[in-house]
Amino acid sequence: SFPFLIRLFPSLLNKFVYLNFLSFPFFVDFRRPELLVNNTISLYLTTEPGVTVGIWHTVPSSRGAEAQGKDQRWYEEALADAHPVIIYLHGNGGSR
Repeated sequence: SFPFLIRLFPSLLNKFVYLNFLSFPFFVDFRRPELLVNNTISLYLTTEPGVTVGIWHTVPSSRGAEAQGKDQRWYEEALADAHPVIIYLHGNGGSR
């Protein structure tokens, strides 16, 4: 019956392959990454009018002691220093 359903509703295949309707881990507030990952803060960038992208900025563990208790401004200044930045694009799962 599964092939028959896919034939009738081809959009179901995308749902089952990518599972982008699931948010895993369950019951986690992704707006507060410091509860999940050390030395991390949640920021929002406006890429164009009406489009806002949520990002996490994580500093390396070598700067972990320095990052303890710092506010958003410190993290923004850390982005501007001479250290390299690695961008990880997670896909379209709806969570970071």
